[in-house]
Amino acid sequence: MSDELIMLIEREVKRWPGVTIGDTGRDGLQFNYGRMELGHLHGGSCADLPFPVKVRDQLIADGKASVHPPLPKSGWVRREMDGSDVAEGVIALFRMNYDRMKARDEAIPRRAQPDSIETFAKS
Repeated sequence: MSDELIMLIEREVKRWPGVTIGDTGRDGLQFNYGRMELGHLHGGSCADLPFPVKVRDQLIADGKASVHPPLPKSGWVRREMDGSDVAEGVIALFRMNYDRMKARDEAIPRRAQPDSIETFAKS
């Protein structure tokens, strides 16, 4: 079941524009939006995702995630993947993070790119 769960989550999350997937280096699967990490999967056992502390606190209060044991005072949350019905919840957390990061990225003003570069020769 865990391989199917991982494939289901991976298939959905990598469909979103700007998302890339790679190895965490710790035998896990990491999802990024640009240079920002959306979160990662530890095999089929759990998903870890970074959020602002206020969002983390609300997710924990709502029972959608739990404290991330290695970093309990940070914004990181953990979602255990201990049943067949967890894919939706894990995907929803990734989507929440994706929407948050995409909105933040789109709000950053970009420098205007010139249509053409003109060079002026000295006379």
